[in-house]
Amino acid sequence: MSRRLSVLATIILLLFVVVAAQSANLQFFRSKSLAASPENPRNNQSTANAQRGTIFAADGSVLAQSVATGSGQTVYKRIYPMGALTAGVVGFVSPAQGTWALEAEYNSYLSSHTQPPQSFEQLLAPTSASDSVTLTLQPALQRVIANALLGRDGAAVVLNPKNGDILGMYSNPTYNPALLATGSLAAQKVAWTKDTTRNAEGFEPLGNVATQQIFFPGSTFKIITTSAVVALKPQLLTKTYPKLVTTPLPDTTKTLSNFGFGSCGGTIAFMLPPSCDTGFALVGLDVGGVDMSQTANSFGYNQVPPIDLPGAVASYFPPASYFTNHLPQLAYSAIGQENVQTSALMNALVAGAIGNGGVMMTPHLMDYITGPNGVIVKRYKPTVWKTPLTVAQAGQVNPLMVDVAKYGTAYGVFPAALDAGAKTGTAQTGNGAKNTDDWMIAFMPANDPTIAVAVVLPFQVTSATGATVVGPVIRCIAEAAAAIQAGQPASGTATTCAK
Repeated sequence: MSRRLSVLATIILLLFVVVAAQSANLQFFRSKSLAASPENPRNNQSTANAQRGTIFAADGSVLAQSVATGSGQTVYKRIYPMGALTAGVVGFVSPAQGTWALEAEYNSYLSSHTQPPQSFEQLLAPTSASDSVTLTLQPALQRVIANALLGRDGAAVVLNPKNGDILGMYSNPTYNPALLATGSLAAQKVAWTKDTTRNAEGFEPLGNVATQQIFFPGSTFKIITTSAVVALKPQLLTKTYPKLVTTPLPDTTKTLSNFGFGSCGGTIAFMLPPSCDTGFALVGLDVGGVDMSQTANSFGYNQVPPIDLPGAVASYFPPASYFTNHLPQLAYSAIGQENVQTSALMNALVAGAIGNGGVMMTPHLMDYITGPNGVIVKRYKPTVWKTPLTVAQAGQVNPLMVDVAKYGTAYGVFPAALDAGAKTGTAQTGNGAKNTDDWMIAFMPANDPTIAVAVVLPFQVTSATGATVVGPVIRCIAEAAAAIQAGQPASGTATTCAK
């Protein structure tokens, strides 16, 4: 009998231990994630019954706000004054679908929460309120980017390479956040289905092409190939490569030809402005898979950029081991083809790092957070993410990109006053009639850049190039960004960007 009681007591004790462990797990280890979960009904209820914090743009414009309805149980509704223009970054709050983008990233601040006590009374009876978030985003620049893209699928990212501020980030396709934030639950689900349905090019309106899609970078990757030479194989800077239309590749009967079957060669300084494919393919073979992979990784490839925006993806460059038995692929990878893929955000960071003396700052959208009394409770502190090059090494690549803008493939794109450094890119994808991903990256002014830009327009026709398709877009964006930084109205318009 005593043995049975002993077993029963042990079982009951174990059950108590399990209950206590689960309670501790919920209360201490999972409390934050459960509290922030979009499936937590308290979040949806608090969105309606408590005033959520406001999201402001850099110029003070309201991007997201809770307004009183005064009807039924729903006291507040979430509105997005700029709609689709900033939806890819700001996101939404939906009773049916939870939170998205920055609304999700800063949900713990934006939702009503216990505030620090300001008096003895508040210490005894804590008050709850929400904080507001101010971004680095410039709405005027968003409008210029949207106008310049002319409804075409693609993305543009504009940042300040000195501190990582995201000044502009816009993607097509986009969506209307109001349809997900208000109305009946049935209407919200209909909008969700529509916004998560891929278009003909495989993009969801709800996605952010700038951070969540990767493309062949084409010749923009030659900046990283050049950086590999400067940092790890400087003896190749003075090597003269043969002037060729087509070059044979090792371990195969296949060859690699220049765009339009032009002829080029020379040193890297001569080959980068005209974007010589045969020459840079041979450079990649000389650098080798180990150093090419090391350099790509030093710029942030194969790592998710630490931006304060959920869903960002890593750009890709193959590991060094892959090239041991794939030397032809190394030649193609050196010119941004084959297995190399990158996001618009990553390419903007690459341009920014060259302009910023080899230092790549952490990209971010939040500038500061204020409490309900207007006092700043958190301010972003600029941090370094990567340092792929020394100041001296970046100083060798910088003027080569300036030459691209002065007399190379980006000639005529940028006004001389901008003093831009740039690189174009045209990558063949093999996807039928629309088989090129067109790019351009740039920084300005070259001697002390405060603007870095990357624009991608994927799935363009075969005859399209980065210069002809993206050139007019990036010029408009660059002019607008420079004007805003000078305290002037954005210079880009739908009319000038269409030319």
